[in-house]
Order: sequence, then C-alpha cells, then structure tokens
Amino acid sequence: MRNKPQRLLAISLLLATLGLSACTGADGEDGATDTVAKTTEKEGSAMSVSVPAWSERAVMYEVNVRQYTKEGTFRAFAEHLPRLQELGVDMLWLMPIHPISQTKRNGTLGSYYAVQDYKAVNPEFGTKEDFKALVDRAHELGFKVVLDWVANHTGWDHEWLVNPGWYTTDEAGNIVQPPGTNWTDTADLNYANADMRAAMLDAMRYWVEEFDIDGYRCDYAGGVPVDFWEEARAALERIKPVYLLAEDDQQLGLLRHAFNANYGWRLYNLMNGIAKGQGQSHVEQLHRYAERLASDYPKGAYPLHFTSNHDENSWTGTEYERLGPAVETMAVLSFTMPGMPLIYSGQEAGLDRRLAFFEKDEIGWDDLPLQSFYRTLADLKHGHPALWNGVAGGSYERLESGGDPVLAFVRKHEDSVVIVLANLSGEPAQGKVRTDAFAGAYEAFPDGESVTLAAELTVDLQPWEYRIYTASAD
Repeated sequence: MRNKPQRLLAISLLLATLGLSACTGADGEDGATDTVAKTTEKEGSAMSVSVPAWSERAVMYEVNVRQYTKEGTFRAFAEHLPRLQELGVDMLWLMPIHPISQTKRNGTLGSYYAVQDYKAVNPEFGTKEDFKALVDRAHELGFKVVLDWVANHTGWDHEWLVNPGWYTTDEAGNIVQPPGTNWTDTADLNYANADMRAAMLDAMRYWVEEFDIDGYRCDYAGGVPVDFWEEARAALERIKPVYLLAEDDQQLGLLRHAFNANYGWRLYNLMNGIAKGQGQSHVEQLHRYAERLASDYPKGAYPLHFTSNHDENSWTGTEYERLGPAVETMAVLSFTMPGMPLIYSGQEAGLDRRLAFFEKDEIGWDDLPLQSFYRTLADLKHGHPALWNGVAGGSYERLESGGDPVLAFVRKHEDSVVIVLANLSGEPAQGKVRTDAFAGAYEAFPDGESVTLAAELTVDLQPWEYRIYTASAD
C-alpha cells in the first residue's frame, strides 16, 4: 500500500482536524491541496495552448482496465463502449497501459504507475494491436482517448536505468525514489539530463503518431519541470491537436502554455467537508471557489471535478463513505460548477467498495442504478452552453439565498442560462432566493416541466435536495 509523502503529512493532519481529506495524487499518494495551501501564483492572462473543439462540452470517464472486466483486457473493455456511448461520456482516460516493473513491486500485480517500458503495453491487458483496435473503435463511436502518462519516475527495472545521469542520485551516487515520498517501487527521473528529456518526448510522441491517441492525463505533473511540459505540448501539437490534463492544483503556471486543465481538489475537499457537516459558511466557500477560478486561473483554463477517481476510491474512500446521502447532490455540483466533470469506472454501477490497487478486484456490472442519473447529467452538460468548459462555457454568478444551507447560483453564456439550487445539509431547509434579472420562464431538470421563476421566491428543500432550471433561445 502506498503511503503519504512525508512532506504532506502535516497538511493531512490539519485537514483531518477540519474533517476534510487530503487530496490524493498518483499511485495513492497525497498531493498538495489548496484548501490549506493557497496557490501564490496569480495568472490573470489567457492561456496560450490550443483547445480542441471536441473538449468544449466534454464529460471525461476514467477507465481502470485491470478491474473493469473479469478478463481485464482491452478487448473485454471494448465490449462496454456502446454502453459508455449511451452514458453520454466523450473522453476516455485510460489509466497507465504500460508493463509494470517487477523489481520492488507492490502487491501481486503492482502499481500501474511503476512503468517498465514507455513504448510497450502491459501483456495482462493484451497486445499493441489490441490497443490500436480499441482506440480505433472508440474513435468510430465518437470518443476521444487520453492516456495516463507517468513522467516523474519509472519502475526499478526500466531499460533507462543503464543510462548514467538519467535518474536522480544521492551523495553516494545511488538512484533514489522520488524525494519526499514513500513510493519505494519507483526511481526518480533527472530532468537536468537532456538525453532523458529527449527520450521522454520521443515516447510521448510515439503514442500520438502510432496509435492516434488524443492527449494525456499527466501524473504528478507538478513533479516535472514546467518547461518540459511546454516543450512536450509544442511537440505534440505538431502532430495533431491534443488535450492535456495536469494532476496538480498548485502550479497554475502549468496552465499557461502546457495544460488545458488541472485537478479540482479544492472542490473535492469542500464537498467532503460539507457532506460531513463540518466547518461553516459552506455556501460562501463554494461561491468563493467558483469566483476564484475566474480570477486566478488563466483565461480558458479550468479544473477537472470529481466525486471519485482511482486514488480517491482506493485510498480515501468511496463516495458513499465520504459523501453518504449527499452523493447525487455533489455529483450535480461537479457537473454544474465551472469545470469539466469526471465519472470513474463503476460509479454508474453504484460502486460502493474500495477497489484493491495492487491486486485483481473486478467491478460488477449486473446492475446499473446510476446509469440514467449520470446520463441525464451528461445531457444537461451537452445541451446547455452555459455549462460548457473554459471560454466556451458561461460565467458563474452567485444568487442571494440567505446563506447556509441553501446554495443558489446561475451560469450564463449568451442565451443559455442554468440556475442551480441545492440544500447543503441533511435537514429540511428554506431559502429566500433572489433571481432578480434572471427571473422568467424556465424548464425544470430533468422532467422539462415549464416553470416561471419570480425575481424573489421562497424555496423549501428536502435534505440534500437540488433543483436545476434551464433556459435558452431555443
């Protein structure tokens, strides 16, 4: 089992006293969280990376190939593509597909993030031909495919270990694991070495050129120099438009010339704390979070929002452990706050257990209690430009509701308007909401019932109840 990097134990302890979770990074490690460590960078200018048109309204889906089926192969996963098409997701993020190192391996099957060979596929998943067939079939069905890329470290039997100077060493000349971590199954790469950097760029180009993948989710992005990511972005763009997601929420400079999006750990932590009823001013915290995205992020950049992913499920707890009866309410926030939403493997099946990280632990698909729920949220996202990603989406504006526990906000882009109301508590609540200039005719989500919202209205909400109203020129 992965342990927390020592440099972040203090943050984790502080968050525990607040009833929040430290944000979890790659391999089950905990990444820094701006809940307590506010980013000091102020990035007011627009980002200068390309934005693929297909990403503007996209919903991302994380694929855990090992646990997805009994076979745990590319071919077996491909059988689920029509169902995922029906689910309404657009972008498939595949956890690392590379062979896993044997040396210092954790558990029986090891960590996906201890890469043995950047230009090969894990034989447990199939062959390169199987992977190419999966990508081609996904493209035929309208999906984009993003690979998980581990650039900070490799496993201990990677072929690069024979190259002097390619890895970080201690004073005695011994190669070390990533500093400040307990990731004993990985060796830290040295980005001061030009030959290693060139080899890493070559490997990243390989999957785009040979397999036509559409981008990367970059693991522990803050552990790699920003200038490398900017160089990689430029190299990949010379092949095709790509989408890059940084597993980071501290270095906003990553979003200026390299990445389209980063991790929304702050919202994740806020949602966990709200669901536990801990802290105060929940409504105000959410308003400030959304407003900070507009003021601090480079224009056009945004976070990926989630209620679960591979790390959170395995190491922090399932959404049912962390959010309890607020699961659906928080999912709604992840789809309606500014940013791109993520669905993790099994969430549509109501996955209510932690998946083993280093062993086989198959997801069950006999029942899909939340398939329709997530499908309606995807339809909501797709159908209303106010909820789209980056500059394609709408502004966020708080609506007066009287404060806790009734949250009220509006997203607006040209003629598209979406109003969201939510009771952020496990008790019935009443709020006096002022819609003011947004008063008028709407459709209630998801039934489409026509509703007229007055400039000032009183709403009575059941525990964790949410209401969504939409309007457009159509």
